[in-house]
Amino acid sequence: METVLKLRKDIKEKTNEEGVMQLYNEATEDYQLWSKDLNMHFGYYIPFKTNPFKRDTMLNEMNNQLFSMLEIKNKKAHIIDLGCGIGGTMRYGVNKFPDLSITGCTLSTFQEKEGNKFINNKRAIIKNRDYRNTQFSENKFDGAMAIESFCHSGCSKETLEEAYRILNPNSKLIIADAFCKTEEGKMNFLSKKVHKGLSKCWSLERLGNIKRVKKELEEVGFKEVVIKNIWYRVAPSVLHVPFMICGFILKKWFKNEPLKKESIDNMKGSYYALLTSLCLQDFGYYIVSAKK
Repeated sequence: METVLKLRKDIKEKTNEEGVMQLYNEATEDYQLWSKDLNMHFGYYIPFKTNPFKRDTMLNEMNNQLFSMLEIKNKKAHIIDLGCGIGGTMRYGVNKFPDLSITGCTLSTFQEKEGNKFINNKRAIIKNRDYRNTQFSENKFDGAMAIESFCHSGCSKETLEEAYRILNPNSKLIIADAFCKTEEGKMNFLSKKVHKGLSKCWSLERLGNIKRVKKELEEVGFKEVVIKNIWYRVAPSVLHVPFMICGFILKKWFKNEPLKKESIDNMKGSYYALLTSLCLQDFGYYIVSAKK
């Protein structure tokens, strides 16, 4: 009887992939309040350049930082966005670089359909693909980026191997994401609670360990691996979270619309992200650069 109950529980529980797909199929619209440019990530603050009270200036600066690190400049190139969301970063890229083509991949069919409408540019296309198995040929892309997407796979070696396979020689992989600094079992009480909350709300149970990721990037074959903790750059945009959530709830209240479970989980996840600022000994936000 105990085995049967356990089996029923296992069947009912969603896999990490199913959780990610459900989250982004159902809660993507929530990000319209977070960013008019539909950037589904945190921002990059630079004093006297970005306005800490205007979220999209910081969010688009994060886009700018990653494209700069890819060294796209104004040359003709084709890059891939691994976990592209609804295409905010892709649209930024093709609008800024007239010779650039971008392919994006996402597990969400909603993001594929609506993102292609949103970008509306023949040099950019979103495909419903898993970034661990993109189905693209080897040596196809001149660069790859992953903004707050690899956190769902834990930056697994499988993910890094696929990125390496589809990149041209001397091309770069740029990752901007949250990482653990210590293993979950060695975290303090608050960090464990935050990790558990992020895992439940944002399907981040595979949140990667930055030391392991560096080691595995090198094992896969990447060279010139550079890692920078940019939490202090990201923090001003994270502080927008409670205000955004209050605005979202009021918007739904005035429209007399119910809050979907995925939206509630999304809001809870945002608060847990805010709490990571109290656990900086165990969490960080990093930009990782690696060359094939």
